[in-house]
Amino acid sequence: MKNKNIGSDFDDFLADEGMLEEATAVAVKRVIAWQIEQEMTAQKSTKTAMAKKMPTSRASLNRLLDENDTSLTLTTLAGAAAALGQRIKLELTPV
Repeated sequence: MKNKNIGSDFDDFLADEGMLEEATAVAVKRVIAWQIEQEMTAQKSTKTAMAKKMPTSRASLNRLLDENDTSLTLTTLAGAAAALGQRIKLELTPV
């Protein structure tokens, strides 16, 4: 077979190319940023008010909401969740 990726799934392709972890991190960050923005909208919370509740800077909140910035700390995430009256749930799952 000339093309080793025929018949494989996209995760296999990304793993073979050494890009699976980065793609997964970006995907997870996009979902987290989207969920936080949705909850902020539901609660009619502004970025300034949210940053004050966390407490953090507005710049830090902007990084949290930036779907392409994967340098998210659990402390920042937990602070955002608490400010919205939510909690975080992380789990490892087998591949």
